[in-house]
Amino acid sequence: MHITQLNRECLLHLFSFLDKNSRKSLAKTCHKLLEVFQDPLLWSLLNFHSPAELKKDNFLLGPALKYLSICWYSERVKVCNIEDWMKNNFQKDFCNRHENTVNDFLLEVCNRCPNLLSLTLSGCGHVTDDCILLLLKNCPNLKTLRLENCVRITDQTLEAVTRYGGSLQMLHVDFCRNVTQTGLERVREKCPSVMLRAERSANMIPDSKPEKKSMLEKASRKLVQL
Repeated sequence: MHITQLNRECLLHLFSFLDKNSRKSLAKTCHKLLEVFQDPLLWSLLNFHSPAELKKDNFLLGPALKYLSICWYSERVKVCNIEDWMKNNFQKDFCNRHENTVNDFLLEVCNRCPNLLSLTLSGCGHVTDDCILLLLKNCPNLKTLRLENCVRITDQTLEAVTRYGGSLQMLHVDFCRNVTQTGLERVREKCPSVMLRAERSANMIPDSKPEKKSMLEKASRKLVQL
């Protein structure tokens, strides 16, 4: 039996074992397999491991998407986690491209994937509070939100969780250096049913501009002298 003689359910099952590139390559062989590739039911789960993957045409975003994971930890991407005021021009240009890519992709998720249940964003240094706010508003069924090492996330995201995270059951903000203990306590107070994890977040040194740091250093020196 030729593969194209299988019914749609069998083909969807076979496609589900393939990675995104393999699915795309197989879809190019005939119209029937292309139709399987374009079936929204095939795309209930998506995993990405680099910013470049977000710009490829080897996947589909749609209402069937339930589980989305975007994680990267390469040496080059670590630049994105440096405070903006410490970056040189080359690093800023590099990070701006990543920021535009991530923001555009997440905006598409907001518009096309209202049934999202789980979102993992780990090591994504350009994810902003505004992006998470839109996601919480547009994906009301979201149950799991993992934001490990998303350095631009602040208490504004935690506040958005208390307002729009009605379905949320799990929130991870580990190693988010701009999250405060006050923000975490507010989530615990307003959303007691949410399983909150924030390893080291409120104990890390937050981003601050040089002038702010110099003022803190002067104040600390005065205290030492006293």
